[in-house]
Amino acid sequence: MRSLILAGGKSTRMGSDKCLLEIDGVSCIQRVAMTLAEAGLEPIRISVASPEHMERYGRALDSSLQIEWVVDSSPYAGPIEAILDALSDPFCNDPLQIAPVDVPWLEMDLLIGLEQGIGSRKVAMPVCSGRTHPLLALVRPEIVGLIGSNRRPLREQFQGMDHVLIEVREEVVRNLNEPSDLE
Repeated sequence: MRSLILAGGKSTRMGSDKCLLEIDGVSCIQRVAMTLAEAGLEPIRISVASPEHMERYGRALDSSLQIEWVVDSSPYAGPIEAILDALSDPFCNDPLQIAPVDVPWLEMDLLIGLEQGIGSRKVAMPVCSGRTHPLLALVRPEIVGLIGSNRRPLREQFQGMDHVLIEVREEVVRNLNEPSDLE
């Protein structure tokens, strides 16, 4: 199976590039990529806003990782376009694991749980305390036709599809949005 790291955001609220923020001396992009690789989700496609990001982020990644870079067709337009582009790739014929770059505490067990839980459904999505996490979903390529030009939030769209929710601990899906999230 393949995976997609969403790394094309502006990091405006954080005030610095979330991809390169370090947690215990390891950049967020490296932490997420290593967790995906440990779960057997290579190649890892990394969606970025510009070619310059490929160079900067590439320096923060272990060279043993199988990385495919792609520049967002609509930079800073949000994750839907990057997800649709990845799912439309002719090599994406299995479910695709989505992961935003700002979840540095992501664990392999969650990714394996999503894979085991999806069955024949179109979407497997983590849930914690009643809140779903669509940017950590495992999705099938068929959802491209269901999303199409619809730009409602993915949370709403995925819940309207044949899906399963996988319960997860809060710390696994905790993301970084503002400097206070590092405390």
